[in-house]
Amino acid sequence: MDARAMSRDTRFQEAAKALGYSFDGEIRIGGNYVALVRDGDTIYISGQVPRVGNDVVVTGRIGATVDLPRAQLAAKICVMRALALLQRSLGTLADLRAILRITVYMQCTPEFTQQSEVADGASELLFSILGEAGAHTRTSVGVQQLPKNASVELDLIAAAHPK
Repeated sequence: MDARAMSRDTRFQEAAKALGYSFDGEIRIGGNYVALVRDGDTIYISGQVPRVGNDVVVTGRIGATVDLPRAQLAAKICVMRALALLQRSLGTLADLRAILRITVYMQCTPEFTQQSEVADGASELLFSILGEAGAHTRTSVGVQQLPKNASVELDLIAAAHPK
């Protein structure tokens, strides 16, 4: 089947299968906050680390113990968690009007300068699952440390179709 003919929800499931992870279970958070807040048609997703189930699956410093492909995988897992939260909140990704903005934080060495390439992992996945609704603004930032020694953390702002 042509990927464009598939629903967003089906493309989401296919992407999860291709990554080798399931995002069907609980999307755990790591503190005293909520994972998602909706204000009208705008939806804010808290920072997501590459956690699957109970395990943060990509940890360590990019440019030292984590290479670019592994860091891109981490960014993809983060965005899949965010999409899973959106899907659960909306009932279907078809009700998502647009991804407005993503911010991708990377725990990396001072010499590492490929933050945009890491963030491309998340951006490309958003486009492949959501099509034009996946077009977004983006900031990618290298940082000293992230929660749970995660290599990547991503937050997201989206817009839903009006109810």
